Amino acid sequence: MVAKTARKRRKQERSPITLGGVEVRAGQRCTIDLPIAELSTHTPMTMPVHVVHGRIEGPRLFISAAIHGDEINGVEIIRRLLRLSGLRRLHGTLIAVPIVNVLGFVSQSRYLPDRRDLNRSFPGSLRGSLAARLARLFIDEIVSKSTHGIDLHTGAIHRDNFPQIRANLDDPETERLARAFGVPLLINAGLREGSLREAASRQNVPVLVYEAGEALRFDESCIRAGVKGVVRVMRSLEMLTPSKKKSAELKLLTIGSSKWIRAPQSGLLRATTPLGSQVKEGQVLGVVADPFGENEVEILSSISGVAIGRSNLPLVHEGDALFHIAQHEGRQIIGRSLDNFEPEAAYEHGLTSELADEPPIV
Repeated sequence: MVAKTARKRRKQERSPITLGGVEVRAGQRCTIDLPIAELSTHTPMTMPVHVVHGRIEGPRLFISAAIHGDEINGVEIIRRLLRLSGLRRLHGTLIAVPIVNVLGFVSQSRYLPDRRDLNRSFPGSLRGSLAARLARLFIDEIVSKSTHGIDLHTGAIHRDNFPQIRANLDDPETERLARAFGVPLLINAGLREGSLREAASRQNVPVLVYEAGEALRFDESCIRAGVKGVVRVMRSLEMLTPSKKKSAELKLLTIGSSKWIRAPQSGLLRATTPLGSQVKEGQVLGVVADPFGENEVEILSSISGVAIGRSNLPLVHEGDALFHIAQHEGRQIIGRSLDNFEPEAAYEHGLTSELADEPPIV
């Protein structure tokens, strides 16, 4: 009888997952270094991946960050996510890749050493450029083993993004997960050629892009919102135990179009419009002046909407992109959505509450 029961358990045990030739069995977690290339110093460079392979069948979700090497908020989001004790009861598989563009990360650069943008190099090639080879490695070892994905980004250097999800909202499964993430701004972004999202879609892997914060900076509120958002998506996929307490409903804005408001002249920017602000057409967003204050020009918004991005650099040239305004009909809807969003609020009860002992990054 005992032998029969043991055979039954072995039959029901979940199959292992293999990445980079390393087999991870059900109930195990493991860090795997995927070889990328050698540096000119003969030093090997690898892409670190942490795999949590649950005992129970379920979705296989990849979480990636630093595809642009200077966008580091996602690295911290993944670190906190991997601390959660609830992963011991994970249904499915979590594949965490905190630093995809390792070479850019080390050099604090958005790009690879050859100045290629990794997020325009997918699906890549085994015989192409370094960017193409790294993209191919990610597709073969990560995307092909996954059913869903979340890619973590920030704004570019000197640019700040209000927490937002960018995704193909025309796909029902992608839209469901985008709404589950729980940030108020959903941008229906088309699939751009060469991007990770576009390449993953060819393999029927829906991917959310979480954009929040600025390159080369940690932003505690964006990090907290990201951790909570990833956990909500994992709960929506039934990878984690559901919350016992119902969260307050958040009104969501679906953004179909947006526009950058540009500097009317060169000079020093005095911005007066913070991220997340409601903006009216014709509203003054800030002032650009020369160093003597003799020539000041107001920056006026040409549309109504909400400020989802802005430049943090006061030194501007004529034509520089300064404020990113997203359009949405209905000012009351905008107000309710933004007022109810509290990215700096304490971690939620249950799974993420155990992170409350960490002092916030300031």
